[in-house]
Amino acid sequence: MTEQEIIEAATQEIDLKSWGVTEQFLKIHSLVFQDGKPIITRIDRDYPDGSAIVYFPVHGEKFHLAITVAANPILSVIGIEAQPYTSVYFQASSDTLDLGQLSALTQLKPTSGWNKGEKRGLGSAFHRVSCIRFEPNPEPDAFEDKMGKLLKYLESDAEGVKRLVVAAEGYIQAAMIFHNGNTMLGGAAIGKETLKRMADLDLAIDFDLYAEGKFYR
Repeated sequence: MTEQEIIEAATQEIDLKSWGVTEQFLKIHSLVFQDGKPIITRIDRDYPDGSAIVYFPVHGEKFHLAITVAANPILSVIGIEAQPYTSVYFQASSDTLDLGQLSALTQLKPTSGWNKGEKRGLGSAFHRVSCIRFEPNPEPDAFEDKMGKLLKYLESDAEGVKRLVVAAEGYIQAAMIFHNGNTMLGGAAIGKETLKRMADLDLAIDFDLYAEGKFYR
């Protein structure tokens, strides 16, 4: 199953709307198009069964329309869902340590951060603490996959992560924005192995959950 075959199968479903969920979703939301074709944010081919998930951005929203394609026994669409926007990252903050001092506690390269007293965005507010963040998997993906990739990244410098936990209350933050089409939002699962890996790093996790978008008609 080539990437072009995956793209053709997924985009054909958008055109034909052979699945009821596709028809329902596209009645209330529109995808983002360029040159007459829907834009694709990501094609996820990390599945051992050979299936692939094609992520289409939704106009004005952070969640995606996700279409799963498989080639067993024939190449076809086998699943469609509104995939929540999911951000999973490790964060540590301090009232006394600055960004440079936080960075020095680990060999990991931060993806973002700021110093206490720096201006927040375009407003007039200022950051009350210094903060450092690590998010190795920002692209669209399932929560469980993001957790696994984050933990693998953090485990590459376990001692540094533990220093940030002790010195700056480091923890995992998960933010999820679901499509609220029928009020059945779904959720996030944390398996036993993941819990063990978190415990080995002395990590806690905090969830911020939101629902956005339009209801199904």
